[in-house]
This record gives sequence, C-alpha cells and structure tokens, in this order.
Amino acid sequence: MSENTATATSVPAARPASDTNTTFAILISLSVCHLLNDMNQSLVPAIYPILKDSYALDFGQIGMITLAFQMTASMLQPVVGMVTDRHPRPFSLPVGMCCSLVGLLMLSVATSYPMILLSAALVGVGSSVFHPESSRVARMASGGRYGFAQSLFQLGGSSGSAIGPLLAAFIVVPRGQTSIAWFSAAALLAMLLLANVSLWYSRHPAMAARRANRAAPPVAASALPRKTVIGALCILLILLFSKNVYTSSLSSYYTFYLIQKFGLTVQNAQFHLFAFLGAVAIGTFAGGPIGDRFGRKPVIWFSILGAFPFALMLPYAGLFWTGVLSVVIGLILASAFTAILVYAQELMPGRVGTVAGMVFGFSFGLGGLGAAALGRIADYTSISTVYQAVSFLPVIGLLTAFLPNIEKPRRLR
Repeated sequence: MSENTATATSVPAARPASDTNTTFAILISLSVCHLLNDMNQSLVPAIYPILKDSYALDFGQIGMITLAFQMTASMLQPVVGMVTDRHPRPFSLPVGMCCSLVGLLMLSVATSYPMILLSAALVGVGSSVFHPESSRVARMASGGRYGFAQSLFQLGGSSGSAIGPLLAAFIVVPRGQTSIAWFSAAALLAMLLLANVSLWYSRHPAMAARRANRAAPPVAASALPRKTVIGALCILLILLFSKNVYTSSLSSYYTFYLIQKFGLTVQNAQFHLFAFLGAVAIGTFAGGPIGDRFGRKPVIWFSILGAFPFALMLPYAGLFWTGVLSVVIGLILASAFTAILVYAQELMPGRVGTVAGMVFGFSFGLGGLGAAALGRIADYTSISTVYQAVSFLPVIGLLTAFLPNIEKPRRLR
C-alpha cells in the first residue's frame, strides 16, 4: 500500500451531528478531576526528602517507592482499557478515585517501609482506572477536536503535578507526614465530580446504542497494514521511553540534585520543582491544539528532539540557568504526550481505551523503572552523573522519521 493511499483511507468518516459539539462542561470536569488526582499523586515524590530522613532510606529505596506506584498503574491500565473498550463501565471513575483516597490515608499513617510501598501501590491502582476511562470520555466530549480535548484533560493532570510539590512545601514539609490526610478532601471532591461525569457518560448516545444492541460493536480496522501499525507502535513506545525516563529523572531527583549541588533548602528546591512541573503543564496543553492544526507528527518531532541541546547543557549550568533550562525542557518535552496519544488512537481506530491504557500505562511503567534504575546509579555514582547520562535520551526523537503519515494535509488559515 502506498503512503498516499494510506493517508487518504485513514481519514475518519464523517461524525454524526450529535457528535460535532464540544461538551466543555464535561471536559472541564475531567480536567479538574485530573488536577485533583495528579495533585494527590504528586505528593508521593514531593515528600521523598521527608521519607528519606524519617526512615533512613537510600536512593534505591526511594526509586522503589516510585516503582511501586507506577508499576501498579502501568500493568493495570492497558487491561482496564481493553476490558472497557468491550464493556464500558461509566461508574468505575469514582470507584478508582476511592482507591487513591485509601492509599493517601494509609500513606499519612504509614509507620514502615513496606506500608509506604503498599500505600503507593494503591494510589497507582486508582490511576489505572482513572486515566483510560477519563481519556475515553474526553474523546467522546471532544466534538472532533481530539487534540484540544486531550490537551485540556492533560492540562489538569500536569497542573496538579505542579501544584503538589508546592503544597508539600507549605503544608507537608512543615507539618509532617500525617498532614497528607488533609488532601483526602480533594479526593472526595473529585469523586463527586466524577459521579456527575459518569451519569453523562452513561446517558451518551453511544452508550444508549450499545445497550440497545446488547453487544459490543465490531472493532474498526486500521487502513494501514498490520506490520506497519505494529512498527509505528514500537517507535511510539521507544519515544515514550526517551521522554518519560528523562522526565522521571527531574520529577523524582531534581530536588536532591539542587540540594546537593547548590545547597538549597528543601522548600526552595520544591519551588524549582514547581517551576519545572508548571512548564510541563503549559507544554502539555500547547501540544494538543498545535497538533490539531499542524499534525501530530511535527509536534512529536519538535517536542522530543528539540529538548536535546538544552538537556545537554543542564548538568553544567549554574543555579539560575539550571532553573531556566529545566523550564525550557519541560515546555518542549511535555508537548509530546498529547500528540503521541492522539496519533496512536488514530493509528488504532476503535480502541480508544486500549490505546489510552497502553500509553498512560507504559508512561507510568517507564517512569517507575527509570526512577528505580536512576536511583541505583545515583547511589553508586552521584546525582550529577545521572543528569549527564540522561541528557542524551532526547536524541532518540530522530526515530520520529520512521512514523507513517496517517493524517490528511492541513491547510493553514
């Protein structure tokens, strides 16, 4: 099959009139819930310095906490996505948030390292349900503006991840581990919002049609050959590896790097982490609308490979330029996620949940494995060596050249 043919035949069919309007109330609710969900989850790495001192943990053990959280999310998310593609479960959203709530409460009263690992794993279980189903609902509410809808959804998550360390600096660091329980109020609010989203989801025309047919619809086939689809998915997963391992090096160990190299206090280091994560939030949102207009592949090209020169400079910069470079890297690198997610969903039509679960799950899994591995490297060498090693990861973005062109040409207005 020629590239031109593949491009032409992969354009989605016209949407019904009921599916052409973007449902902003649902998208905003999902974004707010994503903010609350990821804000609570970001408390885990934000309190690493407290846990390290309180329980005399080494960097390898810190990495294992990240691994416990992200591996439960990683392994379960693709399974949740595949199951809900065939049998959607609208009210699984508030149930998943309840798991995160229980994990947070356990973390606030944990008195041993195994209990900390179990608490982090429960928070990961909540993520495994929340992300694929919320991504599906965001696509249903998008009105065809898939990149914008996913970006708005991701903006909430990235903003929550950025706010978490700031709240940890002002609340958890001064008041201690038990103050994590205060954030259960955010989880309860998210559960209420998700219950309303679940009602909308259950009443959506697509759900009504499925109930009327009492059978799962046939899964749409990709216009591309199976070998091409598998190859493209492999490239996307490698690109996610590059992005998420590098991002994990900053989200998990950036505060330690700043404390050791520049002598910052924990709170000042948290402010720098907030600046980086805030840049990630902005970059995540920008990637979707830009991809809607110019195409997903150009965004993937720029967002991963474009971070390479700045990543190379960061380990050798002073404090001021370290902060500037981390913000620039966050802005550029974060725009890849939405573009990769929507590109993969268009690559595999009809498998929205499976793709979302795979992309989110693989991202979490790689982040967890990367954090654990980088923690061991830091124990045997130094934090500075870690950032010198990972600075070459963005060059993997060159593999974007091998992705097939599956989108129709866009006219600039």
